[in-house]
Amino acid sequence: MTTTIDKIAWIHLDSGRILSTRSRGKDVCYLPGGKREPGEGDVETLVREIEEELAVTILPATARHLGTFQAQAHGHTGGVTVRMTCYTADHQGTPVAGSEIEEVLWLTYGDRDRVSPVDQIIFDHLHEAGRLH
Repeated sequence: MTTTIDKIAWIHLDSGRILSTRSRGKDVCYLPGGKREPGEGDVETLVREIEEELAVTILPATARHLGTFQAQAHGHTGGVTVRMTCYTADHQGTPVAGSEIEEVLWLTYGDRDRVSPVDQIIFDHLHEAGRLH
């Protein structure tokens, strides 16, 4: 039986780099975002998670679906996958580490080996589109 973890992620690109985070006690980086609360839609989840993790305000009207990607969940046994629904969106504020985040980083495609399996697929997609250098 396959279990799927449903997550929402914010894709924030700047000068060919992507905003990423590393949680306390983790050895890989993850795109900012997280799991939805009961009854939440994608954009509501995005706004809440990014506020908690990075202390910035996502502007909901600017949220645009970039794609949905799926892979084996990092740190889980076989049969556990993560489905990452990704959005771009404008924001107010400067990203800083909040909640369980230890480090905020700007990564390039050369950092692909530092991120989770689903993030690697997203990195490939963005690189092929010429958006991640």
